[in-house]
Amino acid sequence: MRRIALMLVSLVLVTIALPLVPKDTKTAPRLKGAFRKPAQNGWTVVHLEGTPSEIGFQHGYLLPGEIRDAKKVAVLELTRDNKKDWQFFRVAAQDMMWPHIEQEYREELLGIAEGLKAKGVKLDIWDVVALNAFPEWSYYMKEYDRQHHLSTSAALVAPEHCSAFVATGSYTKDGKVIIAHNNWTSYLDGSRWTIVFDIAPTKGHRILMDGFPGLIHSGDDFGINSAGLMVTETTISHFSGYDPSGVPEFVRARKALQYASSIDDFARIMKEGNNGGYANTWLVADRNTNEIASLELGLKIVTLLRKTDGYFVGSNFPSNPKLVQEETDFNMQDMGESANARHLRWEQLMAEYRGKIDVAAAQHFLADHFDTFQKKEEANERTLCGHVDLSLRGLPPWEPPYGPAGAVQNKIADASLAERMSFTAAAGHACGIKFKAPEHLRKHPEFSWEKPLLRDLDAGPWTTFSIAR
Repeated sequence: MRRIALMLVSLVLVTIALPLVPKDTKTAPRLKGAFRKPAQNGWTVVHLEGTPSEIGFQHGYLLPGEIRDAKKVAVLELTRDNKKDWQFFRVAAQDMMWPHIEQEYREELLGIAEGLKAKGVKLDIWDVVALNAFPEWSYYMKEYDRQHHLSTSAALVAPEHCSAFVATGSYTKDGKVIIAHNNWTSYLDGSRWTIVFDIAPTKGHRILMDGFPGLIHSGDDFGINSAGLMVTETTISHFSGYDPSGVPEFVRARKALQYASSIDDFARIMKEGNNGGYANTWLVADRNTNEIASLELGLKIVTLLRKTDGYFVGSNFPSNPKLVQEETDFNMQDMGESANARHLRWEQLMAEYRGKIDVAAAQHFLADHFDTFQKKEEANERTLCGHVDLSLRGLPPWEPPYGPAGAVQNKIADASLAERMSFTAAAGHACGIKFKAPEHLRKHPEFSWEKPLLRDLDAGPWTTFSIAR
């Protein structure tokens, strides 16, 4: 009996391990080669391959619950207190964005909607496009309100915070490139920014990137491609400017990661049709040439800097004085401003660790709690590992609805990892501090509107992810 029972258990385990093949003969071929893995240390790996339509269908089919949930979060964050409902974004997605999306990515977006439909999720193509654009809607809304002579709500702009660096040459331990980034956003969406996408398109380069369910781009923009590029960014603080006739940022970001084979390629693709949406300082490394670059991409003012020895850092700090003056209202003299305080901390760390920067050092940087304004250790909004949590004493909140917030996940790749199409990542705060939603809501009932969707944000260990072989 015991032997029979063990055989039955083994059969059950084998059955569970097998991929679920849909009975629909039209659906099965579109899923060929695609899969998702069980969550590992807070991350879910999803492998997509094939034509744009196939990649999109696989995306929607494999992540139906996650995408439906992500849309709920986007609706809650985008519509609260800004006088615009979800239909406003659907209409703008159709009328303003769709005409400027090239056919390849139209097919992928339509594929996501079709994959969702096959799984019984009632989101259509305009929901999918609107969701993809959620990082850049605040830029469009500012311009829309300006053109229509409407007052702009303070809730329109999400916190513009991330911490990142790229280094090479005499600054790194092996003399080769390394890149690192942590994503700062609200815990509402940040707790869901835990997908690792491995994409093998029929055209362009293989991609490994972090991502958000339903997006064809990374969104917080950390990725590597098989041509040797390593890419990330931090947003430009206090930026204004948007061109509705341009190409959506999410299309350009995905295209650049998929098709760029050099820093020049990347800059060209990001600049073509630039709409000013989600304006970023892009940090790029080319492991083939050991060169790094900073592309500060405003709407009108664009600055590309390159180095074969040195570093670039990102803390939402605009550097071109002309861009600062003409496209932002950023105060470069206010050292209590998070972007300024963190920029100074990056400079300190780069000097201190010159010649010693490796993956372990980068992990240390992303967990750093030294506040250069107060000149002391304290986890807050001015530290590289950002904590904008009202349950932490003495921290000013961002304007509603974006508290609580902070660094929600972290990624690092050096040349060796990138050559193997791998990066290492940690979900939650790199420092290990965990956020507990029930405790926060008890202390701050003013954020009860978040309760249906606010999750705990646990801190996971550093874990290496690679493409499927």
